[in-house]
Amino acid sequence: MIIIGSDHGGLALKTALNSYLKRRNVMVHDAGTCSDASVDYPDFGQKVAESVMNGDADLGILICGTGIGMSIAANKVPGIRAALVTDVFMARMAKEHNNANVLVLGGRVLDEQKACDLVGTWLDSTFEGGRHQARLDKITALEKKYSTL
Repeated sequence: MIIIGSDHGGLALKTALNSYLKRRNVMVHDAGTCSDASVDYPDFGQKVAESVMNGDADLGILICGTGIGMSIAANKVPGIRAALVTDVFMARMAKEHNNANVLVLGGRVLDEQKACDLVGTWLDSTFEGGRHQARLDKITALEKKYSTL
């Protein structure tokens, strides 16, 4: 199951991605927002990231205006590897090399077709493990080191 969330700047793209994921027969939970009224992106970034961290969702997708704020917020949650991507190479590498469990997109910088291509590439890619796992282990060690401060 994928959990998807956005702020007001990502609402239109989130709506389009919900439809795309359903066409792919992917189970989706929409974590909001559901209106174009101004909201704070960290609230939705936290909600999606915590759902992935807790195992309530397998993967997450976040969208704000640029994707920058959501990626910063989501990456504060332990165990989250949120990747802001803008092209298919980045989407593929996010999964193959970084095992990103949250994909972040910019609603004001991507059109619907490109966003669907990015999500599809990410979903269809597989983590390679090996030397990449060793690097992720180092990231986990950093996370643990600084979470005790």
